[in-house]
Amino acid sequence: MRRPKAWLILLALVVSATLSPARAQDRLNVVTSFSILGDFVRNVGGERVSVTSLVGPDGDVHVYTPAPADAKTIADAKLLVINGFGLEGWLPRLLQASGSKASIVTATQGIAPLKLGSDADPHAWQSVANAKIYVANIRDALMAADPADAGAFKANAENYLTKLDGLDREVRQAIAQIPPGRRKVISTHDAFGYFAAGYGIEFIAPLGVSTESEVSARDIAKIITQVKKSGIPAVFLENISDDRLMRRISAETGAKVGGTLYSDALTDEKGVAPTYIDMVRHNIKALTSALAN
Repeated sequence: MRRPKAWLILLALVVSATLSPARAQDRLNVVTSFSILGDFVRNVGGERVSVTSLVGPDGDVHVYTPAPADAKTIADAKLLVINGFGLEGWLPRLLQASGSKASIVTATQGIAPLKLGSDADPHAWQSVANAKIYVANIRDALMAADPADAGAFKANAENYLTKLDGLDREVRQAIAQIPPGRRKVISTHDAFGYFAAGYGIEFIAPLGVSTESEVSARDIAKIITQVKKSGIPAVFLENISDDRLMRRISAETGAKVGGTLYSDALTDEKGVAPTYIDMVRHNIKALTSALAN
C-alpha cells in the first residue's frame, strides 16, 4: 500500500485547523483585572475564549501599576471582566488611556458587600457561595458577547458550578473538625471577611496593616498585645505580602506560623494554587492543620 504524499497530509491538517471551532482567531478576546477572575473565565469559556489577566500570578491587585502595554491589551479586548467594590482603583485611567470599547462586566454584581471601615470589602470571592455569583455573571456576559457559543458557555458554567457546590461542602466539613474555641487566626491584611462570615472562622488582621503601607514599631507592639489578649493560636502569611512581620509576631507571642494563605492572587501553574479551587483547598488544609489540634 502506498503511503499518502506529504502534501496530502499537510492539506488535511490545514483543512482540520480551518474547520476547528477553537481557532485562536475565532476565540472571544477576554481581559480580566486579576488572576482569580481569569480562572473563572477559563472555566466558563473553555476553548472558545482567549483570556489575559492584567495582574498575574502572585500579583497584588491593590497596588498594581499598569504598564503601557496594558492599554493595548484592553483596547484589543471584546470583554473586560472586573471585580468592582473599589478593588481596581487604577482601572479608570487605564480605560481612558486605552480608548477601549470592550463591554465591561462587574463580576460582583448582585453581591451585598461587607464593609472595611467605610468602604466596601472587595474580597467577595473568598466565599464560595459568592464565587458562584461571579461565575453566573461571567456566564451571562460571555453568552451576550458571543451568542453563537452560548450553549457551550452555559454547559461549562453548570459543570463548574457543580464543582463549586462540592468545594463549599468540603470547606464546611473541614471547618467542623476545628474546635469552636480555636477558630480564630491572624493574617496579613483584611482579605478574609467573606470567608469568616460564610464559614465561621474569625480572621483578625493586625491593626495598622495593609498591603499599601509600612507598619511602624508602635503598630507592631499593638499587634503583639492583640495576639496575646485574643489568645490567637496561629498566624498566617499571605502570598502577596512580606512575611517578616508575621514571623516576628509568631516569635514574640508563641502563636505558630500556620503556613501561607492565598488571598488576592493565584500561583503560576507550578505553584500550589494555580486555580481558584486549588486555592480554597490549600487554604482550608492550612487552616485545619494549624487549628484542629
